[in-house]
Amino acid sequence: MGRRASTLSGGGGLPDGEGWLTVRKVWVGATVAVGSALAVVMLLVVGVYVVAGNLVNGVGGGAAKTLAKGSVPAAYQQLVSRWGNLCPAINPALLAAQLYQESGFNPRAQSHAAAQGIAQFIPGTWAAHGIDGDGDGDRDVWDPADAIPSAATYDCTLASYVKDVGGDLTENMLASYNAGAYAVIKYGGVPPYKETQNYVKRIRALEESFAAPVGRVDPSRQAAGAIAFAQKKLGTPYLWGGNGTADQGGRFDCSGLTKAAYESVGITLPRVANDQYNAGPHPDRDELLPGDLVFFSDDLTDSRAIRHVGIYVGGGYMIDAPRTGAVIRFDPIDTPDYFGATRVTEDGAKALPTTV
Repeated sequence: MGRRASTLSGGGGLPDGEGWLTVRKVWVGATVAVGSALAVVMLLVVGVYVVAGNLVNGVGGGAAKTLAKGSVPAAYQQLVSRWGNLCPAINPALLAAQLYQESGFNPRAQSHAAAQGIAQFIPGTWAAHGIDGDGDGDRDVWDPADAIPSAATYDCTLASYVKDVGGDLTENMLASYNAGAYAVIKYGGVPPYKETQNYVKRIRALEESFAAPVGRVDPSRQAAGAIAFAQKKLGTPYLWGGNGTADQGGRFDCSGLTKAAYESVGITLPRVANDQYNAGPHPDRDELLPGDLVFFSDDLTDSRAIRHVGIYVGGGYMIDAPRTGAVIRFDPIDTPDYFGATRVTEDGAKALPTTV
């Protein structure tokens, strides 16, 4: 994926006066001034671990969860925010995670098992639990104004079935969604089925990627390694669709670079930028740490419209593969199309559906 040309002249560099991130100049072209780049990156990598040692508060802490900026397409944000507070077992971020897992927010999605619409109801379940959410006189599984309220209502109905079971009510509700309330009641909580346990874990991890952070977001242990990979690619020519393979001359596009950088430290990300956005929680601009993925879009209300991604390195700069005709380089992140950031986590990446 590509990006508009940077306002920096000469192919991208780090100007003087950026606080602790100060270098004289970084030239990128056919070759790179590796010494300067390495000096910068070494400072940043050390900074990752210094900050990691000082942060103790992660996402959550029992506070109410609201949606992260733009994490749900604008057309559905009000519906998810409203119906996500229908009962104590759910919240808007959890409801968003389920919808994303089921359909990728596609209201026309249809599975091989005949599941339909944005919430992927099978006909029998829709007949029993579909509601007229918008009050227009019909129940339409293809209409998000009916399907999203129905998904929330169904969740809360399942929660009511297992409210007297010990353990976490939300996780018991999710287990009921996957395996049936009877199994949750029988086993006194999430049943010992691998599929069900993985489903619960996946949705809870995705929940964090749709939630606005509450307090500090824990730093990523793998961030330093991802930066080290990216900095070695400085000066490499951009290639649309590039994954860095030998037959592509080791070239990347933007999301190919970020995917390869995190794959080098054992985390597998989706191939495209807008799916990578959901690989972890979303720190605010003033809480960015080196290694965070930073995203750009022409529509700042919809994460599905993201078109560019880079790896933050500190001081307001990222390493990115910007566009055809350019090379992998340092670019500023504070541009009008800056969308937001993701702190990649292993659980968050593993939770991402493969068919959104």
